[in-house]
Amino acid sequence: MTKKPEEARAYHHGDLRRALILAAERILEKDGPNALSLRAVAREAGVSAAAPYHHFKDKDELLAAVAHQGFEMLAEAMAKAADQVEDPFARVNAIGVAYVCFARDNRALYHLMYDSNRRENFRAEPRKSGEGPGGVTVRALTRAAGGAEVDPLQLELRQVAGWCITHGLAEMEASREFADLKQRLGGDKAFYSAVLAQLAPPRKG
Repeated sequence: MTKKPEEARAYHHGDLRRALILAAERILEKDGPNALSLRAVAREAGVSAAAPYHHFKDKDELLAAVAHQGFEMLAEAMAKAADQVEDPFARVNAIGVAYVCFARDNRALYHLMYDSNRRENFRAEPRKSGEGPGGVTVRALTRAAGGAEVDPLQLELRQVAGWCITHGLAEMEASREFADLKQRLGGDKAFYSAVLAQLAPPRKG
């Protein structure tokens, strides 16, 4: 199989690990997690069957690396959405919408990320990581507090609540039950935003 320019450049510069992760992502989205193996990834990346073992001892390590990459992509999408909004409450809403859109557009990867996150040896810690999706959310919630002192436990609970609700919306957004509501609101993103807006506290004045 001919490698795309991006993957060919990555491998040429010695970044075999990244080329293998990209190959795994393509297989995952095209054929699902059951099709993933170190041999299949090597074939997709255009390298020898032994090459992946220089970076991954087994399939589980490869899947963990793909999941880590997924969390980085998700955090980037959320941060980009946050940077485009000034209002602090709207910023929280925007990162939630970005989260659901990521899950919708990368369904197989998204499920792999959370399947991996349930394993004891997976160390992504997306909620606690300052650079991950959790860090993006904490910063948005802190700004939404408007400078008021927020109890750390209360902040963490708000983060967990927002994460659980957004994750639930991501899992259910394709339900036919919402088709009419999406149409009335003006499409998927408008629907996500309207649902997540219900979480915002009432504004004073």
